[in-house]
Amino acid sequence: MSSSSPAPGSRPGSARLSALQARVERLVARLRPWSWLWPPIAFAAGLGSFFLVERQQWLGALLALGMLATWLLLLSESLLGRLLARRGYPTLPHGVTLFIAQMIHQETLFFSLPFLLATTVWSSGQALFTLLLIGMAIFSIVDPLYYRVAERLRWLYLAFHAQCVFLVVLVTLPIMLQLTTAESLKLALAAMLLFSLPSLLHLTAGQRGRRWVMMLTLLPLLAGLAWTGRIWVPPANLWLGSAALSPAFDVEARAPRGELPLTPEALAASGLYAYTAIRAPRGLREEVFHVWRHEGEEVDRIPLTIEGGREAGYRAWSHKQNFPSRPEGRWRIDVMTDGGQRIGVLRFRVAEDEHATLADGSELLRGIQGLRRLVPGSREGE
Repeated sequence: MSSSSPAPGSRPGSARLSALQARVERLVARLRPWSWLWPPIAFAAGLGSFFLVERQQWLGALLALGMLATWLLLLSESLLGRLLARRGYPTLPHGVTLFIAQMIHQETLFFSLPFLLATTVWSSGQALFTLLLIGMAIFSIVDPLYYRVAERLRWLYLAFHAQCVFLVVLVTLPIMLQLTTAESLKLALAAMLLFSLPSLLHLTAGQRGRRWVMMLTLLPLLAGLAWTGRIWVPPANLWLGSAALSPAFDVEARAPRGELPLTPEALAASGLYAYTAIRAPRGLREEVFHVWRHEGEEVDRIPLTIEGGREAGYRAWSHKQNFPSRPEGRWRIDVMTDGGQRIGVLRFRVAEDEHATLADGSELLRGIQGLRRLVPGSREGE
């Protein structure tokens, strides 16, 4: 007697699986004409999650969970598709899976966009990262370009995919799990490196014997570049709501007080207070730093612990008294996370004449808080 393996179509469950895939194909065919609606819906969901995380933590987390669930669906579909193909079962057409991946990429990019637009320090290198995100979002909605890259430049498409994974982890984990910005950044970088492996494999496909040597060289190099460039990545769930410089501070009211031109004599006599109100998701507790720099050189680093949940931001301050003997010149206070990401920056000049900055304690509203001044009926005190 002779035995033979069953044909793919006669495998147990094959007909049922084919029927399910046919339904998916029909659903995708119906969705295609309306796919242009998906990016604005994803942007609205990201915007809602960004604002709701302050007042309705559970709702903001639910929206973030929904985005994470679509990524799990994409990854499971890819793995299951390969497993089914190896066992001879039918799989979804390539065009259908690519369309689903495009929708999830669009969801990720447009969902993340409100977070990064609000938390980017536009006078720093973070602007380049956010502009890159905007470029990626535009790329994801230009079908001819997206599909051309997916088909002909596979390594670049997979690198694009890895960057989207980075954004998913960076934006959602602080909302869902109250992980600190530094913890989320490290996990996001690890996820990006993991999902960069297919891109590197495609990039080195023609090298044969040298392929693994190149892989072992490129992967640590990519990891080093990613870690070095973390300062260019906006802290997606932290931003500087308001900031002020003052010669005195009311600790009970947590408010800056007084007015003083920043001359060398004034700084030697009273020092200087730097006040910042940092917005963070409810339940999040993390350490940040006021890094004082004189002419670009770091002269002091003062740690502060903040807690999220307050609409106007967690009010924190540092008081610097030990200024250099010659403090004249440009000063900058970088507000940094423990992971090295910049939340905001305060600048001032110390001089003997009218060029000296006036530290008057007035709060300069920034980010979304600053935009509220333009809304009729908004409260100035928030």
